[in-house]
Amino acid sequence: MYQTITAGKVWNGEICNRAKDGHLYWVMTTTVPYFGNDGKPYQYISIQTDITKRKQAEELIYDLAFHDTLTQLPNRRLLNDRLEQAMAASKRSGRYAALMFLDMDNFKPLNDTYGHDAGDLLLIKAAYRIVGCVRETDTVARFGGDEFVVMLSELDVDKTESITQASIVAEKIRAILSEPYVLKIQQEGKVETTIEHHCTSSIGVVLFINHEASAEDVLKWADMAMYQAKEGGRDSVQFYRPAMQESGG
Repeated sequence: MYQTITAGKVWNGEICNRAKDGHLYWVMTTTVPYFGNDGKPYQYISIQTDITKRKQAEELIYDLAFHDTLTQLPNRRLLNDRLEQAMAASKRSGRYAALMFLDMDNFKPLNDTYGHDAGDLLLIKAAYRIVGCVRETDTVARFGGDEFVVMLSELDVDKTESITQASIVAEKIRAILSEPYVLKIQQEGKVETTIEHHCTSSIGVVLFINHEASAEDVLKWADMAMYQAKEGGRDSVQFYRPAMQESGG
């Protein structure tokens, strides 16, 4: 802005200001220079319009478009974008990344017995537990229903070490998701009930690097590994093996 108006040009843009009470507000600003006889700007007039409500509406629209309304986690759309970014970053850095596909075991009986409100509450708690197992730079997304996806970026340049790192996180997630869920539910016409539900998870993991595969393939392979974990008895972690592609899972 300063460079524009000192050059004698009109500046238009959005500015975030802080009020005296500490809250932030947005303004659309137009700053116009006035010139003296020497042809140089000697004063400026600024016209500002409060656009805070518009910015808040834009943020709400963004959240609805890219985040799951129940858990507030990134949704499929945002996950796909971050997966593409992680694949590009892997190509630049030469470091592996990992994608985990999680499915909650024994989830349907909870919905069938106590209703969807109970199921929603468990999913919120599960999301909170998963987020607590990863770094801020990683991504936890709700893929749909009782399925979650975790993306670990920037692991190691060595594949064996990257597998070890991903295994540690996956086992940590598996362990914490298997701990009992204490849920307080309010069914219509009844008093509040506290129930304890046990719900494990099946986790499929795939490593990727250097954009060697498409984002769709990486998701598909992690999903295949997850079904291998289910078929193997559930409450387990299964890494993707190329042989799965031949057997169809």
